[in-house]
Amino acid sequence: MSFEIVLARVVGVVLAACAVGLPLVVGRSGLATLRREGRRRLRRALPELAALGLVLGLNAVVRERVPDVAWLVGWNVTGYIHALEGGFVPWVQSFATPGLTAYFSFVYVFGYTFLLVFPVAAYLAHPDLTRLRELAVAYGLNYALGLVCYALFVAYGPRNLLADQVEPLLFATYPEFQLLTSQVNTNTNVFPSLHTSLSVTVAAFAYRTREAFPVWTGVASILAGSVVVSTVYLGIHWLTDVVAGVALALACVALAERLVADESPLSTLLGDAADDA
Repeated sequence: MSFEIVLARVVGVVLAACAVGLPLVVGRSGLATLRREGRRRLRRALPELAALGLVLGLNAVVRERVPDVAWLVGWNVTGYIHALEGGFVPWVQSFATPGLTAYFSFVYVFGYTFLLVFPVAAYLAHPDLTRLRELAVAYGLNYALGLVCYALFVAYGPRNLLADQVEPLLFATYPEFQLLTSQVNTNTNVFPSLHTSLSVTVAAFAYRTREAFPVWTGVASILAGSVVVSTVYLGIHWLTDVVAGVALALACVALAERLVADESPLSTLLGDAADDA
């Protein structure tokens, strides 16, 4: 199976989930708002979304070079993490069952991707467009700060360091997903866990929008929690990576809230320009 086929499979599942979930979360009034004001709202959020696009583009360009930089200037923390945790990850995997492995593998790939994509569409229909703008900034901060951490710290995951004790359960269930993970991950890029940080970021925003989108709050919380557990259960991350990911998420959410100010001169200028476009 080729990379393109695997990617198309993930995209298809996520788009189908979004199509089903959007009416349930935003309701008829939200869908009406999207039809009536979607383009204008998208233009108003364009500065933040464009900044996110730049960060993702930079990440794609330099990602392959980051491990080389890390080995030159970074700090190998793998031994410290293992000394701190001992056999925690093997202990977690001692509870593995075929059903749990199938669930957490599905969540790690499909659920995680849906978790990141869905709120971008849903928050276009949110009464306060600031939530979408903050989310885009928080995403960008997660990727940017995560990239810095990967350049500073060398850390091998449990399945690499403890190959005789930790099973690569994701690839045992979905071997084709190695084609995807090899495009975005390297063996030394595990501290912090971006799966955790981005999932917790989405859950935090879901909580903040609980009054407008109560259904999404429940769904996002369950999915985010499942993704966080999956990173350890599948042997991809240490618990230390998860804790660092949670801290990164909370910092990015708080910083995004401060950076996005509706009444700031720059925000007003960009918003007026978008309305005139």
